[in-house]
Amino acid sequence: MRTIASCVQDIIVSSPFLEEGLSRQIINFSALAKDLNQPISEMLRKPVKDGAIMMALRRYQQPSHLENSKRLRKTFNQLGDITVRSNLSDFTFQNSKTLIDSHSQVLNHISTNHQVFYAFTRGMFESNIIISTSEKESVFNAFKNETQIGFQEKLSAISLYLPSGNSRIAGLYYQIFKRLAWENITLYEVVSTTNEFTIVVEDDLVDKAFSVIKRLKE
Repeated sequence: MRTIASCVQDIIVSSPFLEEGLSRQIINFSALAKDLNQPISEMLRKPVKDGAIMMALRRYQQPSHLENSKRLRKTFNQLGDITVRSNLSDFTFQNSKTLIDSHSQVLNHISTNHQVFYAFTRGMFESNIIISTSEKESVFNAFKNETQIGFQEKLSAISLYLPSGNSRIAGLYYQIFKRLAWENITLYEVVSTTNEFTIVVEDDLVDKAFSVIKRLKE
């Protein structure tokens, strides 16, 4: 049998921003109770009182998952260097039989220049290249016979070095994404390897995003 408490829990769990606000104790329980009255009444199929909802909110306890929480804190305390690269461009091309040949031309061109930022990902139907804007024309020339889907300049990448074993920590990426979303930071691209996590944002957001990533260690 459903109760007001179980309805409150379902709503909070499905709303990361709401859960974050409650954990920070920055949400007015009375106002939230009024806002939740209609959906909870519909879930229970009967009218409910704001006071009962507010009581359930006050009694709500977030799942602790103590052991994993400890591992999360330890992982964030062990985060490595944070690297920022600016003046990047992002290209998206439709996959084709000749795409790898075009890609090889770019790799050959930049192979001796270790200052160039370069990331390549291939999906089911399209592939993406993030590269230093200084090599923009090289990419256009190499991929001139390919179908271009997207292009964006004035991007920056923030790379975060993760400790070994991070892939076994539940909720690690969720915590990073949640904090970025809470600060209203839009991610243009995300690139991940085993121990390295990179977000790509537009230039006007890089300072704000860097501040959020840096605070993860705290």
